[in-house]
Amino acid sequence: MSVLTPDRVRIHPGGATRDEALKEAADVLVAAGAVTADYLPAMHEREQAVSTYMGNGLAIPHGTNDAKDAVLGSALSVVRYDGGVDWDGEQATFVIGIAGKDGEHLEILSQIAILFSDEDDVARLNAATTPAELYEMLAAVNEA
Repeated sequence: MSVLTPDRVRIHPGGATRDEALKEAADVLVAAGAVTADYLPAMHEREQAVSTYMGNGLAIPHGTNDAKDAVLGSALSVVRYDGGVDWDGEQATFVIGIAGKDGEHLEILSQIAILFSDEDDVARLNAATTPAELYEMLAAVNEA
């Protein structure tokens, strides 16, 4: 199973609340068969403990370690909110939901962090006009 597939990449012209963005991230991961419905409460628990906003417009919501039983496989959901998401006072544009089985999420997190540390890369991701185009950019990084 690929960690990211085209059907898990979305672009919304408007914004969302943090809770709406968390729900969409979890819904996509549930639809992918990567997590059970119990994962969303674990994502909220994680946010209460520490914000998953990373800077450069990126939030990477994921569940707590206690939620490992809710994780069935490794997968990403990628949603770009062109209207932004107020993430505890920070402005997130990209919300990348992460489910990692057997520690795989650590490698996934590392790749995402590298990509979003480069402002030129972030500008290119923001310039993508379709989910398919955005997926191609993200898939190219994953293969690098």
